[in-house]
Amino acid sequence: MAKTILIVEDEIPLRMALKTKLASEGTTVLEAIDGVEALQIALANRPDLILLDIIMPRMNGIDVLKEIKNNPALAKIPVFMLTNLSEESSEKVVRGLGAEEYLIKSNIKIEDLAEKIKTRLGGK
Repeated sequence: MAKTILIVEDEIPLRMALKTKLASEGTTVLEAIDGVEALQIALANRPDLILLDIIMPRMNGIDVLKEIKNNPALAKIPVFMLTNLSEESSEKVVRGLGAEEYLIKSNIKIEDLAEKIKTRLGGK
């Protein structure tokens, strides 16, 4: 059965590139442009993994992560933070809240991210 990933990213070119790569590998991809939409989609669809940007309109990724991890229906979903914030303090905060990965956008290739996701979800 295909895995479902929710990409929460307000930068359209990056979101589309991620969607194209993940979909080409047989993954079902859901998209959200901000934190409010992300929570609605996550609750409605229960994705297998969430790729979550930190800096977004309406509700930032840290607040979304808190909501996910405090909701019993969503708490077990792995969350990979994808951000431009390279400060160690940001990484400590999100890992403390339960994020599994903290990935700097400028430091990771889409292929490598897709591989990390595949590994985390146990293959395809």
